[in-house]
Amino acid sequence: MYQLEGGNTMAKVYIFLANGFEEIEALTVVDLLRRASIDISMVSITGSLEVKGSHDIIVKADQLFEETDFNEADLLVLPGGMPGTAHLMEHQGLDKLLREFHSKNKNMAAICAAPSVLGTKGFLAGKRATCYPGFESKLTDSIIENQAVVEDGNVITSRGLGTAIDFSLSLINKLMDKETAKRIADGIIYKHYL
Repeated sequence: MYQLEGGNTMAKVYIFLANGFEEIEALTVVDLLRRASIDISMVSITGSLEVKGSHDIIVKADQLFEETDFNEADLLVLPGGMPGTAHLMEHQGLDKLLREFHSKNKNMAAICAAPSVLGTKGFLAGKRATCYPGFESKLTDSIIENQAVVEDGNVITSRGLGTAIDFSLSLINKLMDKETAKRIADGIIYKHYL
């Protein structure tokens, strides 16, 4: 959280884009968190601000990984998609950042195939988690649940594109409150949440 004028605080969130990311998963999170007035930045790990999604949609990120200061981050978000998830797994700077967040018990979230990044690194051991079907073996030593969204302590995981709204609303609930998440759900005519 960081201080705004007047003493109010605002959560700071970073979502990471790699070539081959799932567009709907990433952009739903960005859209809904911005509707909730949460400061979320799209960070490219490709070395270019333009990142091509898994369905050939090009998105312009807000900033490059190597030029970003993550000291004020409250939450890191990993969208799924292939080969985007594999690129997230391989990025050394992101690996170091995730390990730092894990060691400090800070908030991390991943959807679709991306929980495999957290699982492979051992961050889900002993935690309840979910992922896209077929990636369960990568959630090392976790308790796998067949739910749209699973929150366990500082980690939120979700299953895929069809659960992106629930995932985003869960992030809003975590960073703000249930009332704000409900207000955003109502505003987009989404009646399945809360």
